[in-house]
Amino acid sequence: MKELPEWEKKVQTLLKVEMAKRSLTYKQVSEKLAEIGVVESEPNIRNKLSRGTFSAVFLIQCLEAIGCRSLQLSDG
Repeated sequence: MKELPEWEKKVQTLLKVEMAKRSLTYKQVSEKLAEIGVVESEPNIRNKLSRGTFSAVFLIQCLEAIGCRSLQLSDG
């Protein structure tokens, strides 16, 4: 599998970490998105995250849906 560019890897990791903190599956994220009126299938979410390329809108929708209210972007 091809290595993702640095920024794509960062955004992919950011969303995956927030999902893991909440022990959420792709299916559960799909259901939570549906609750806020965003229709995304489980396979579509999985594909977007594996590519690491998705819009800022999708990122914010996911973070909102899973209940993430703040982010830490770096350790420092």
